Amino acid sequence: MRNFRITKTLLIVTIVIGAIYLACPPYLRKALVYQTVDIDDYKIFTNRTVIAGNYQPWEEMPGYNQKEIQADYIDVFTDLQTVAYLVIQNDKIIFENYWGGYSQNSLSNSFSMAKSIISILIGVAIDEGRIDSVDDSIGKYLPEFSSGDESKVTIRHLLEMSSGLSWDEAYASPFSMTTKGYYGQNLAELVLSQESEYAPGKTWDYKSGNTQVLALILEKVSRGSVSAYASASLWKPMGAKNDALWSLDKEKGVEKAYCCFNSNARDFARFGRLILHNGDWNGQTLVSEEYLRKALTPATHLTDTDGKTVSYYGWQWWMLEHKGKQVYYMRGVNGQYVFVVPESDLIIVRLGHKRSKDRTNNIPNDIFTWLDAGFALAE
Repeated sequence: MRNFRITKTLLIVTIVIGAIYLACPPYLRKALVYQTVDIDDYKIFTNRTVIAGNYQPWEEMPGYNQKEIQADYIDVFTDLQTVAYLVIQNDKIIFENYWGGYSQNSLSNSFSMAKSIISILIGVAIDEGRIDSVDDSIGKYLPEFSSGDESKVTIRHLLEMSSGLSWDEAYASPFSMTTKGYYGQNLAELVLSQESEYAPGKTWDYKSGNTQVLALILEKVSRGSVSAYASASLWKPMGAKNDALWSLDKEKGVEKAYCCFNSNARDFARFGRLILHNGDWNGQTLVSEEYLRKALTPATHLTDTDGKTVSYYGWQWWMLEHKGKQVYYMRGVNGQYVFVVPESDLIIVRLGHKRSKDRTNNIPNDIFTWLDAGFALAE
């Protein structure tokens, strides 16, 4: 009898849990199943192909891969589950290694490194005359933002993360706009529903919704998908080896442009090379030097939500000074990085499952390991 009661209770609990699960909106059911984001999430989403063109191989430096990562850094590489590490100097590969079954050609998620790609594409659109100015109101391109306080938001405000729009950047909450955007199927509708919370152009507040609005503008002015524009403007001219995948919110939907550009270390490094060469690729200007100069200038006229001057962020690009060297970088939530060190003509790419939970001045502390290990290999 006792076993029967236990079985009956478990059955009732199971039914209740199942009923609650089925009552949840689809995005929340998916979030509950997967719980945490992963570098292989392209496998659970619909994707659009960013088509590669004629492959331009990287040269390898004499002595390629003859050095090893210094022992002082190995524990961090291991503990944070690094899957790829690549060091390039003077446009030649010095060192690369892969772990956990990943290789030169393995796809993995960029996460927010994609924001830096969107920034470059905005520069391309300005160069081509598709966008008149970064000081255009976003309502000029998206009528949903053409009235009220939202009409005061400009493309510049989106680029520098000072829009004041109401996106909720809460990664841990299953009910946040970020979670709805990542797992949901109505990303454009979600983004276009944002309202103005405070005056733009004053406070730096990191919000993925800003980047997604930029992507909707790119879609409008290019009259096609963001993936197609990225392919024609960057991926093909830069000679990427492999097609990339940009995850969508649904079949024939929109790109999750604030994240979810899936590629490999060697091809991600091409964005670093483009920055090192001020927008030039083998004699062809892909994005103007003037735009990149502005994009890589810290937004020091802003203060962040802690009241500190924003010395670490430009137009969807991060920056820091380390060991007397200026560093510009792309950054993703699980420790995805492309570092550019102009003084040393150096590119460092790190991909992996985790990053440090500890920070120094808005900088995850693992960054210093990837930089120092790369500096040592380039000596």
